Amino acid sequence: MSARLTRWSVYVLIAIGFAVGCAFLSNWQFERNEHRAEQIALVEKNYDADPVPLDELIGSDGELDPEDVWHPVVLTGEYLADDELLVRNRPHGGTSAFEVLVPFRDSDGRVIVVDRGWVPPGDGESPDAVPAPPRGEVEVIVRLRPGEQAPASGRGAPEGQVPTINLPAIAELVGGDVLTSAYGQIVSESPAGDGSLGTFDSPTDDPGPHLSYAIQWILFALMGFIFIGYIIRTEIAKHREELEGAPAPVKRSRRRDSDADVEDELLDAR
Repeated sequence: MSARLTRWSVYVLIAIGFAVGCAFLSNWQFERNEHRAEQIALVEKNYDADPVPLDELIGSDGELDPEDVWHPVVLTGEYLADDELLVRNRPHGGTSAFEVLVPFRDSDGRVIVVDRGWVPPGDGESPDAVPAPPRGEVEVIVRLRPGEQAPASGRGAPEGQVPTINLPAIAELVGGDVLTSAYGQIVSESPAGDGSLGTFDSPTDDPGPHLSYAIQWILFALMGFIFIGYIIRTEIAKHREELEGAPAPVKRSRRRDSDADVEDELLDAR
């Protein structure tokens, strides 16, 4: 019996360890679902808001408040077309496209990188054609976005291109007082430049599968205990069947034993 109890204790400990792991993964999915809900709420609040001047959202410290991401701002100034850069390997139109980054000098003297749109890949390492930005004074409306991380692999890009929208790295290429906390994703420009670029899709409001995954991990934890309970119950039932199937011990009659003793005495007397 002690061996079975030891084995069952191990089973229960395994179930508890599995449940702890499931609880950790479930909590992680709940946190991701909460973060996704916050992102959706931020987009709903800021995406279609009225444009404001840049200095209302990014002050002299040059920092972008996370609560202002996606908020439109209006810029008045000129494109620095000679410092144009292309971001490679961007998913648009079912292919790895290029996004066109052009620094823009605002009327307050600061430079913000503007993502004017995307162009399809060409036959080589660059697109076949990139529409030029308008010259002279331009009014541009953009939505503020935070920069991206540098690639973990350390991969580079050909001259005139960058692997990601890593603003500190772009600021080193452009020079000047370039904002490194945010860039602008174009909404409109007036007057418009030559040709047209691919536009950006609005962010999805799909909450994702995180909530369903969190519930699934809870169910997995419960199933672990149910499975261990089933194994223990099966072992108990099997042990009971083995006991019931064993032959019963033969009971000798007390009377027959007494008669046998009398017969032995008579034989001894003879």
